[in-house]
Amino acid sequence: MNSNKMFFFFILIFSTLISISSNSWIGCWIGLEINLLSFIPLISNSNNLLASEASLKYFLTQSIASINFLFSILLKLILMKNFEINNLFSLLINSSMMMKMGSAPFHFWFPNIIEGMSWLNCFILMTWQKITPMILLSYYLNKNFLILIMMLNTIIGAIGGINQTSLRKLLSFSSINNLGWMMASILISESLWLLYFFMYSFLISIMCFTFYTMNIYFINQLFIFNMNLMLKFFIFINFLSLGGLPPFLGFFPKWIIINFMMMNKFYFMTFIFIMMSLITLFYYIRIIYSCMLFNYLKLKWFKIFLKNNYFMSIMCISLISIMGMILSTFYFI
Repeated sequence: MNSNKMFFFFILIFSTLISISSNSWIGCWIGLEINLLSFIPLISNSNNLLASEASLKYFLTQSIASINFLFSILLKLILMKNFEINNLFSLLINSSMMMKMGSAPFHFWFPNIIEGMSWLNCFILMTWQKITPMILLSYYLNKNFLILIMMLNTIIGAIGGINQTSLRKLLSFSSINNLGWMMASILISESLWLLYFFMYSFLISIMCFTFYTMNIYFINQLFIFNMNLMLKFFIFINFLSLGGLPPFLGFFPKWIIINFMMMNKFYFMTFIFIMMSLITLFYYIRIIYSCMLFNYLKLKWFKIFLKNNYFMSIMCISLISIMGMILSTFYFI
């Protein structure tokens, strides 16, 4: 990473800290704008037309969300005491933050932009760029609106990923699905959201790091590469953990959220969440099944060479995914 990219990366981190530590809405808006202007140079690449297109699309969508956010702040300042306006203000704030995150129904830009990015930028957009909007969303929740959006996120995230061949698009729809779970966790408590966010970020970081080291961008590359069987096994463990299959790490925060939703009598919402998780697991297992069959046929069209230190690091961090069962046991003792 060159010095310019490093500079913008640090500004990206500090802009998030500005937004979440600000005590005024205008301060939050300034932090978001600095964040936008620091992320665009990280995305754009003069040698890659897709990256340049992604940076332009990202700028346009985030600008619209920022204008919406600024308009709602000004509306709040002008018409402070009217209760109906307060309700409208919460809807405007929520919708602008959802557009910033790429949440349904404002998600259409999200998979297209991720398709034109490197794995590092994909990781930043799917994790770090969600922190500020989620925290600002928690300041001014519109509960009924948020419940509807949560269910919409899980449904679109699950159904949208079914026919995807691009791994980046697949992870982007997985991110939309997980956003529904994150919103459910922030509705319960911020500490639960932090737990879910850290575990989700950890799993996404493993996936992005693995695909980056192997230079893999499409599902068919998983079929045709002569990959080490052990490495393939660990990739699949992470896929299942991301889907929330019980023995793995990704299931642990989902279990806690389901418990809280059942205690608060959100039965229909719990049903939707579980059914959509089954759909995401279906397409993850379909990928795994296909890859294992192709591996059995010994197709050796491409050979993949990984340095031992990369291979060992992928194996070690993947083993943590199996610890979910131990965590779950301790939590419910």
